[in-house]
Amino acid sequence: MITLSLKDGNTPLGTIDEADLRVLIDCLVEEDEEDTDYYISPLTIELLAEKGASAALLGVLKKAVGDSEGVDIVWAES
Repeated sequence: MITLSLKDGNTPLGTIDEADLRVLIDCLVEEDEEDTDYYISPLTIELLAEKGASAALLGVLKKAVGDSEGVDIVWAES
């Protein structure tokens, strides 16, 4: 399983599976091969939904973003 957390403070958000991680990696920009963080905004969530992200991943991300303009998240294998 993969754990998603807020980058600032490392607050856990939830877990996702390998398929959801692949959606994040394939759809979002990474600075290098070892990059494990992403900026997630409401528009990012819409893009991921269009690209086939699961309801579980979208739910975790929507909860993380809430009413804000966006948040930085990180992932780690657990």
